[in-house]
Amino acid sequence: MEVANCIAKDYPDIEYEDMIIDVMCMRLVQYPERYDVLVLPNLYGDIVSDLCAGLVGGIGITPGANIGTDISVFEAIHGSAPDIAGQGIANPIALILSGAMMLRQLNEIKAAERIEHAINKTLMEGKYLTFDLEGKSTTEEFADAIIEKIKDMDIIV
Repeated sequence: MEVANCIAKDYPDIEYEDMIIDVMCMRLVQYPERYDVLVLPNLYGDIVSDLCAGLVGGIGITPGANIGTDISVFEAIHGSAPDIAGQGIANPIALILSGAMMLRQLNEIKAAERIEHAINKTLMEGKYLTFDLEGKSTTEEFADAIIEKIKDMDIIV
């Protein structure tokens, strides 16, 4: 908190506010549109990222990124999900969207947009959905449906 308060003083044009975690969680549920970037220590970050994932449909569709000055890591917020490994029921969206976030970071905006569009089309179509989305498709079937949408857009996969 000390570091954040100190750095915020150097950027007066950027709105900055600190608050305790329980109030932050309540405000995120009530007014999620008010927040763009949150800076949190690891434990609170894990809690808040799961809360926010719940607001948009679950951890199966929520990408994540840890962006640093020299390196960045892009991953699904749910981690590796070892409890369902090998069962073919994992939702691949979070990981695919994390890749799209990486493409945006690399300034490959059109490629990221095409991937996002393919995911949206697949979801809207509703034919291939994994179990967490109330569907019956396997991970592979769902991913293949997304890939087909990308191919339909004349992208090299």
